This record gives sequence, C-alpha cells and structure tokens, in this order.
Amino acid sequence: MKIIHIVALALLAFANSLYAQVSDYPTRSIKILVPLAAGSGTDNAARYFGQQLAGLLGQSVVVENRPGANGMIAGTAVKNAPADGYTIFLGTLSPLGLNELVMKGPFPYDAVADFKPVSGLTRGMGAFVVPGNSPYKTLAELVAAAKASSRPFNVGTYATSYQLTLDWFNTISGVKFVGVPYKGAAPIFTDLIGNQLDWGVLNLSGVSTLLISGKLRAVAVTGDTRAPEFPDIPTVKESGYPEYSNYLWTSLYVRTETPDHITNKLAAALQQVLTSRQAQEYLVATGGGELMPFGPAQMRKMQLDEIERFREIIKTSGFKPE
Repeated sequence: MKIIHIVALALLAFANSLYAQVSDYPTRSIKILVPLAAGSGTDNAARYFGQQLAGLLGQSVVVENRPGANGMIAGTAVKNAPADGYTIFLGTLSPLGLNELVMKGPFPYDAVADFKPVSGLTRGMGAFVVPGNSPYKTLAELVAAAKASSRPFNVGTYATSYQLTLDWFNTISGVKFVGVPYKGAAPIFTDLIGNQLDWGVLNLSGVSTLLISGKLRAVAVTGDTRAPEFPDIPTVKESGYPEYSNYLWTSLYVRTETPDHITNKLAAALQQVLTSRQAQEYLVATGGGELMPFGPAQMRKMQLDEIERFREIIKTSGFKPE
C-alpha cells in the first residue's frame, strides 16, 4: 500500500507540474523577431499586435528587428532559440518559403520543417502604378502601348516576390516588361514621378499617399477584389487576367518543437485580437490592407499553397536561382 501511495503522489505531482506548465505560460516577456528594419509597415504591425497580445497574456511583448539576408537572419535566430514560445518569428513570404526557390543553398533552416504557424496577421495587395502624368489610364492601354512600342517598357520592383509576379504578368499578358530592381520603394516613387520608369509594382498601402495626391496613378490592384480605400481602381483580374491575384502577407511562427499547449494558447489569444473591432480600426487608420485571422492549420495550408504557386511561376518564367 505504501508503494501505491508513493506512486499516486508521484503521478499527482507530475499532473500538477504539467498543469502548471499549461496554465503559467507565459511567466516572462516574449520576443517577436521582425525580419525588417524599424519603421516599416511590417514592424509597425508587429508592435501593435504585440501590444495587444501582451494585454491578453499578462506579460510584455518586445519587438526586436533583425533585418538582412531576405529575412533569414531573424529566422535563424528563432530556430536557434529555445522551443518554449518565448521567441516568435514574424514571417513573410520570402523567409517562409520563397528564398529556397530563388536562392542557391545551403540554407540555415527549412522554412516548413523548422517552424510551425501560430496565426496569420495581415495581408495587403500590390498595385500596378504609373506616373501621374502617364497617358495610360488603364492596364489594357498600358499593355497595348507596350506591345506596339519599339522599345521595352521598364518596371520598377523592390522585392523578389514582386519581380516574380511581374514575370508572371509577362507570361499571361504576352509582353516582355523589363524589371528594374531597386533596394526599396522610395527610389521607385522618385523615378516614377520623374518619368524615369514606365510603371512600377508596389505595395498599395505604401503608395497610397502618392495616389491620393495624384503624383502617381494606379491602373490596377492585385487583390481578389477592389481595395475598399480605392474603389475606382480595378483589379488585374477584372482587367482581363482572371487568374492573377497576389498579396504580401505577415504571420507569426514558432519553432516546430514548441509544445502544442503553448502554440494553442498563443493562437487563441491572437484570434481574440484579430477579430476585435480595435484591430480593424487600427488597420483602417494605417491603410495596412486587411486582417488575416488564419489559425495554425489554415496558415500552414496558405504557406504551402504560396510556395507551390511561386514554384510554378518560376518554372514558367524561366527565373534562375541566384
């Protein structure tokens, strides 16, 4: 009987310990590692959602910027951190799958095997933008002019994903638009305003102020539907290319080995944040696109679908990994 009693006490102690692990997390501050510099739209979103998450979990959430290597510096830091839910990766398409398609390895981590999704955050559509004084008012006019021209039309892009979506548009439009790579959006704005570029592929929220001022004009947006803030701008889909749709998105991931009870607690808290009226108001105020309240399973499906979509774009466009 004494042995049974001891075993029972041991089991009870184990159960209490397990319960404490589930109920106590988090007991200290959480870090969100952002693969972009401070001040970017992605960084601002991380800080907002981190603050809301802190309010629900009762612990501070600190945002750390780890830019560089197409997001892989931040991703590597998360992979090398303990799998305890205290280090979270704010991921985007490049470090979560695209890099392994467009770059030559070896890579510091496997974008699918080494991380598991907690929640989607936001997504934003792109825009096909011409100078404000451009003669082309529609995408059809732009394509027709490029087909009739004796010179190639130049297009400013500032991310590999945008270059690939331009390659995709080249394939379906039958026009060889020439992508001109830039290190950021701001110099594209300058060269468009100065008529040094025919058009650019840009993030809609990032260029919205210049569209409102009339210095630039969007002939199409890349979403499934028109942007609520710019209802007069048609989508690429409705402009004659029904298969074309593209978004930039952000999401939160942890190491794959992170216990499920921690991932589930984080996911539940984020769902509460993302479905709140305050989150919607924040996004409207910042022009940051739309909320993407995808749980772990839905976010994983989207990630895998995006990887396969870009794999096909690369195959048809002839893009060569660098």
